[in-house]
Amino acid sequence: MSEKKAGIDKGLIRDLANILNDTDLTEIEVEQDDLRIRVSRAGTPQYVQAPIAAAPALAAAPAAAAAPAAVTGPDLKNALTAPMVGTVYLAPAPGSRNFVEVGATVKEGQTLVIIEAMKTMNQIPSPKSGKVTEILVTDGQPVEYGQPLVIIE
Repeated sequence: MSEKKAGIDKGLIRDLANILNDTDLTEIEVEQDDLRIRVSRAGTPQYVQAPIAAAPALAAAPAAAAAPAAVTGPDLKNALTAPMVGTVYLAPAPGSRNFVEVGATVKEGQTLVIIEAMKTMNQIPSPKSGKVTEILVTDGQPVEYGQPLVIIE
Protein backbone atom coordinates (compact mmCIF):
# COMPACT_ATOMS: atom_id res chain seq x y z
CA MET A 1 0.00 0.00 0.00
CA SER A 2 2.78 2.43 0.77
CA GLU A 3 5.41 3.20 -1.80
CA LYS A 4 9.01 4.13 -1.11
CA LYS A 5 10.03 7.41 -2.66
CA ALA A 6 13.00 7.47 -4.97
CA GLY A 7 15.10 10.16 -3.34
CA ILE A 8 15.24 12.03 -0.08
CA ASP A 9 12.29 13.68 1.63
CA LYS A 10 13.35 17.34 1.51
CA GLY A 11 10.43 18.29 3.78
CA LEU A 12 11.82 16.02 6.51
CA ILE A 13 15.24 17.64 6.19
CA ARG A 14 13.67 21.11 6.45
CA ASP A 15 11.72 20.01 9.53
CA LEU A 16 14.91 18.70 11.16
CA ALA A 17 16.74 21.93 10.32
CA ASN A 18 13.90 23.92 11.87
CA ILE A 19 14.16 21.80 15.02
CA LEU A 20 17.89 22.65 15.18
CA ASN A 21 17.08 26.35 14.92
CA ASP A 22 14.24 26.22 17.44
CA THR A 23 16.21 24.29 20.06
CA ASP A 24 19.77 25.61 19.49
CA LEU A 25 21.00 22.04 18.99
CA THR A 26 24.09 21.57 16.84
CA GLU A 27 23.12 18.18 15.42
CA ILE A 28 20.11 15.89 15.07
CA GLU A 29 19.85 12.39 13.61
CA VAL A 30 16.80 10.26 12.87
CA GLU A 31 16.59 6.67 11.70
CA GLN A 32 13.55 5.01 10.20
CA ASP A 33 13.67 1.56 8.61
CA ASP A 34 16.85 1.57 6.50
CA LEU A 35 16.97 5.37 6.14
CA ARG A 36 19.17 7.49 8.41
CA ILE A 37 19.30 11.29 8.14
CA ARG A 38 21.71 13.47 10.11
CA VAL A 39 21.51 17.25 10.02
CA SER A 40 24.23 19.27 11.72
CA ARG A 41 24.95 22.92 12.07
CA ALA A 42 28.45 23.38 10.60
CA GLY A 43 28.55 27.18 10.81
CA THR A 44 31.54 29.26 11.69
CA PRO A 45 32.93 28.53 15.14
CA GLN A 46 32.22 31.29 17.60
CA TYR A 47 35.03 33.09 19.36
CA VAL A 48 34.44 33.77 23.03
CA GLN A 49 36.43 36.11 25.25
CA ALA A 50 36.80 34.47 28.65
CA PRO A 51 36.28 36.69 31.68
CA ILE A 52 39.51 38.21 32.95
CA ALA A 53 40.18 37.77 36.64
CA ALA A 54 41.07 40.90 38.56
CA ALA A 55 44.11 41.06 40.80
CA PRO A 56 43.25 41.08 44.51
CA ALA A 57 43.01 44.56 46.03
CA LEU A 58 45.81 45.67 48.32
CA ALA A 59 44.84 46.41 51.91
CA ALA A 60 46.55 49.83 51.81
CA ALA A 61 44.86 50.89 48.54
CA PRO A 62 42.41 53.78 48.88
CA ALA A 63 38.76 53.13 47.98
CA ALA A 64 38.95 55.40 44.90
CA ALA A 65 42.04 53.65 43.45
CA ALA A 66 42.19 52.76 39.78
CA ALA A 67 41.03 49.32 38.65
CA PRO A 68 43.60 46.56 39.17
CA ALA A 69 45.63 45.32 36.22
CA ALA A 70 44.19 42.42 34.24
CA VAL A 71 45.77 39.00 34.44
CA THR A 72 47.20 38.05 31.07
CA GLY A 73 46.65 34.70 29.43
CA PRO A 74 46.32 33.27 25.94
CA ASP A 75 44.99 35.57 23.21
CA LEU A 76 41.43 34.17 23.15
CA LYS A 77 40.27 36.31 20.23
CA ASN A 78 42.22 33.86 18.04
CA ALA A 79 40.86 30.75 19.79
CA LEU A 80 38.97 27.93 18.15
CA THR A 81 36.14 27.26 20.62
CA ALA A 82 34.13 24.11 21.21
CA PRO A 83 30.90 24.24 19.18
CA MET A 84 29.33 21.63 21.49
CA VAL A 85 29.66 19.84 24.80
CA GLY A 86 31.57 16.56 24.65
CA THR A 87 34.93 14.86 24.96
CA VAL A 88 37.80 16.27 22.91
CA TYR A 89 40.33 14.06 21.14
CA LEU A 90 43.55 15.40 19.64
CA ALA A 91 44.15 12.41 17.32
CA PRO A 92 41.96 10.44 14.92
CA ALA A 93 42.50 7.19 16.89
CA PRO A 94 44.19 6.10 20.11
CA GLY A 95 47.95 5.86 19.56
CA SER A 96 47.80 7.91 16.35
CA ARG A 97 49.64 11.16 15.76
CA ASN A 98 47.76 14.30 16.83
CA PHE A 99 45.97 16.31 14.15
CA VAL A 100 48.19 19.32 14.98
CA GLU A 101 51.07 20.28 17.24
CA VAL A 102 52.10 23.66 18.64
CA GLY A 103 54.05 25.48 15.93
CA ALA A 104 52.27 23.72 13.05
CA THR A 105 50.86 25.76 10.18
CA VAL A 106 47.21 24.93 9.47
CA LYS A 107 44.82 25.75 6.65
CA GLU A 108 41.24 26.91 6.99
CA GLY A 109 38.95 23.86 7.15
CA GLN A 110 41.71 21.48 8.32
CA THR A 111 40.59 19.20 11.17
CA LEU A 112 42.22 20.27 14.45
CA VAL A 113 40.39 18.08 16.99
CA ILE A 114 37.45 15.69 17.28
CA ILE A 115 34.66 16.19 19.80
CA GLU A 116 32.67 13.11 20.72
CA ALA A 117 29.09 13.98 21.60
CA MET A 118 26.39 11.37 22.09
CA LYS A 119 28.65 8.65 20.58
CA THR A 120 29.15 10.70 17.41
CA MET A 121 32.64 11.81 16.41
CA ASN A 122 32.51 15.42 15.16
CA GLN A 123 35.55 16.75 13.30
CA ILE A 124 36.21 20.36 14.31
CA PRO A 125 37.85 22.36 11.49
CA SER A 126 40.16 25.34 11.70
CA PRO A 127 38.23 28.59 11.17
CA LYS A 128 41.24 30.21 9.49
CA SER A 129 44.73 29.58 8.21
CA GLY A 130 47.63 30.33 10.52
CA LYS A 131 50.09 28.97 13.04
CA VAL A 132 49.02 26.96 16.10
CA THR A 133 50.53 28.80 19.06
CA GLU A 134 48.82 26.94 21.89
CA ILE A 135 46.66 23.86 22.49
CA LEU A 136 44.51 24.52 25.56
CA VAL A 137 43.04 21.02 26.07
CA THR A 138 44.34 17.51 26.62
CA ASP A 139 43.32 14.32 24.86
CA GLY A 140 40.15 12.80 26.35
CA GLN A 141 39.25 15.96 28.30
CA PRO A 142 35.57 16.90 28.67
CA VAL A 143 34.81 20.30 27.12
CA GLU A 144 31.96 22.78 27.41
CA TYR A 145 30.28 24.77 24.65
CA GLY A 146 32.35 27.86 23.88
CA GLN A 147 35.46 26.60 25.69
CA PRO A 148 38.71 27.67 23.95
CA LEU A 149 40.51 24.67 22.44
CA VAL A 150 43.33 25.89 20.17
CA ILE A 151 44.94 29.30 19.58
CA ILE A 152 45.70 30.09 15.92
CA GLU A 153 47.70 33.23 15.08
